[in-house]
Amino acid sequence: MMLSSAKVAVLAFVLVLTSCASIKEAGRTVGHTTRDVTKAVGHASRDAAKEIGHATREVVKDIKDGG
Repeated sequence: MMLSSAKVAVLAFVLVLTSCASIKEAGRTVGHTTRDVTKAVGHASRDAAKEIGHATREVVKDIKDGG
């Protein structure tokens, strides 16, 4: 039994839609993971810079006070 061209077109359309949904989900996962990792790296860098700044300020203060 041969499939009509309309059935083939509908089947192709459904397959394309499901593959698009899979690709969209994969893209969303990659995007969210990238966002989360970037945020974590940024926060760690900020915290490290803040600690270096505090430590430097204390050393300069100690040097000014005479040790």
